Amino acid sequence: MKPANKVFSGYGTSVFEVMSRLAIEHGTINLGQGFPDEDGPEDIRRAAAETVIEGPNQYPPMMGVPALRQAVAEHDRRFYGLDVDWQSEVMVTSGGAEALADCLFGLIDPGDEVVLIEPLYEMYLPLVRFAGGIPKLVRIEPPNWELPRQALAEAFSERTKLILLNSPHNPAGKVFEVDELDFIADLVKAHDAYAVCDEVYEHLVFDGRAHVPLMTLPGMRERCLRIGSAGKTFSVTGWKVGYVTAAPEVLSPVAKAHQFITFTTPPNLQSAVAFGLGKDDAYFSGLSGAMQAKRDRLTKGLEGAGFEVSASGGTYFLSVDIRSVGFDGDDEAFCRHITTEAGVTAVPVSAFYQESDVNHFARFCFCKQDAILDEAAARLARHFKGG
Repeated sequence: MKPANKVFSGYGTSVFEVMSRLAIEHGTINLGQGFPDEDGPEDIRRAAAETVIEGPNQYPPMMGVPALRQAVAEHDRRFYGLDVDWQSEVMVTSGGAEALADCLFGLIDPGDEVVLIEPLYEMYLPLVRFAGGIPKLVRIEPPNWELPRQALAEAFSERTKLILLNSPHNPAGKVFEVDELDFIADLVKAHDAYAVCDEVYEHLVFDGRAHVPLMTLPGMRERCLRIGSAGKTFSVTGWKVGYVTAAPEVLSPVAKAHQFITFTTPPNLQSAVAFGLGKDDAYFSGLSGAMQAKRDRLTKGLEGAGFEVSASGGTYFLSVDIRSVGFDGDDEAFCRHITTEAGVTAVPVSAFYQESDVNHFARFCFCKQDAILDEAAARLARHFKGG
């Protein structure tokens, strides 16, 4: 038979899927997959349920229901001071992943170069390559995740179409500082490029930090596409509701890609997310505060088990140095080992790199119930310390 698409068929089974299957097989505590084990606010879920009964349940507008697009524009004004025209600068998508695909397919022509910062969320490279883009990779590395400015500058050229920036960053938990964002913005402007900004963890930042969208920096309003996610903001990852904010001339080709990918998103979920984005400040501060407490809880537990834990400024994730507990294999072997021998599952950080000698860190997810986090830490302590 004739071969299938070379880009997608060239990828094996995701390590996340492999580890999740192994976790199920051994009945472990799975801290590998990044989703909460408790559903989001009941009032938002109830709004979705009531809208299903009340209707309408037919195709909503391709760009999204007006109520949600207005809510996204107001959200961006409220939190970041952005003046957004909801009718021409906001589009709703079936999740942040679709928003990302729309942006890349709408902007990249074959042969365009795309700057990416490793470690990478697993879907970035396949989408860039499927669009015909040429990846130019720059690495940040644990435990400090410092931005290598000279390497980043060298990755840009006259062929650069865009940079894909993830902040807060999965898996690093890095929240890019303003001076780092300024440096990135200057490169984007100097090379007449775009910036696709994956900001789905925007409300999960810790320790008094503030999330700063690249779009808010001078000269970047017309160059940035800002991606948000209701799944992360309201702990309803299965809903798959995302949104893109961009200047009209930039959003237009992205909307055309959206038209031919999903076209639209369930109207009841859109209405519920519009309601959620209007919640008071206490909800959003409470979300980050609760997740910070979970981060601190798991950090303390892992340190008690003997691990050196890297700082996490945001997201659901933190990383540990597996050498700190005397493990002398690589991170994939470590994750398999603790799954089968300790009853806890993590994912290897090396899976987020293409080629790297960063193979001694594992990522744990802390957006789980406190009792689950405590038990995971206790199991690891018993295994590595015998206590």
